[in-house]
Amino acid sequence: MSDVKKYEITEPWLKLHCALGEAPFWEESTNTLRFVDIEKQELHTVSLSDPSTHKVLAHHDISIGCTADIEGNTTEFIFGGKYGYGVCNRETGAYRWVKKVWSPDEVAAGKPDKFRGNDGAVDSAGRFWVGYMFDPMESEMNSEGAVFRLSPDGTLERPLDGITIPNGTTWNKADDTMFFADSPEKTIYQFDFDAETGSVSNKRPFFVMPEDERYGQDAVPDGHCIDEEGYMWTALHAGSRVLRISPQGEVVAEIKVPTQQPTCPCFVGKELVITSAGGNAGEGGKPVDEFAGSLFKIDVGVRGLKRFKFKGGAAIEGGKVDGKVVAE
Repeated sequence: MSDVKKYEITEPWLKLHCALGEAPFWEESTNTLRFVDIEKQELHTVSLSDPSTHKVLAHHDISIGCTADIEGNTTEFIFGGKYGYGVCNRETGAYRWVKKVWSPDEVAAGKPDKFRGNDGAVDSAGRFWVGYMFDPMESEMNSEGAVFRLSPDGTLERPLDGITIPNGTTWNKADDTMFFADSPEKTIYQFDFDAETGSVSNKRPFFVMPEDERYGQDAVPDGHCIDEEGYMWTALHAGSRVLRISPQGEVVAEIKVPTQQPTCPCFVGKELVITSAGGNAGEGGKPVDEFAGSLFKIDVGVRGLKRFKFKGGAAIEGGKVDGKVVAE
């Protein structure tokens, strides 16, 4: 541990009390950050040059877990939400569904109400991967979640099943390895990845939380991102840290964050923006700590790998009458 580089953040860049702040996404063209509060069902936006511009763009009737840009569409973004994939207007926050994820049998069994979208990302071929987990507001923890993959032509597939809390879907620079965390297992896994077909195989651990519990007894890997040097930055929920992990799975740096529950880091140039949770999870609905649910920012001296855009823009424009989807 002696050669681990140490950073420390002492105060928020933007003090909020998100219940479950997640999915930070840099809209580079406007230098704006969008992010969500999954539990409060809010869509947030803020200019990265001025934290006072923060606003809640929309209070939705469903939760959104993750978002991605759409190739050729600058007015909307695609998201993985409560029941499936949808598209949301960047200016108004209005949304529409484009693909529900559960089978007819699962719908009949009530699964859509008991589960929700969580983390996800777009791969190099423009396919949008989204993990679905039990909804803590509706059901107990279980491993009946799954990871879905929406292709540009509208094809929906389920490459991973038996998931508890999906987090941090990313790919290495060579585009031959996919990383994915199932948080309660305290493990970030890696898979062999075929960029042409989207298939994953040869699941194996990439990083496992240390048995000595040096980061805390309840710390688990949450969201993560990859930098241009091939290193991973992962938030430790209940661990008050973001770790930088080498391609060999070794911790080489850590950022101490002044809150218990950082959730996801996102590159903004050479800075990391970090969301957090716990804004109403303490005793009597109070924040678990002073800065719970806030946003944090720190310069780490390296840029992140670019994020890919969903390439199904033309396909998801179909099936609308008076702006409403009438077919999937």
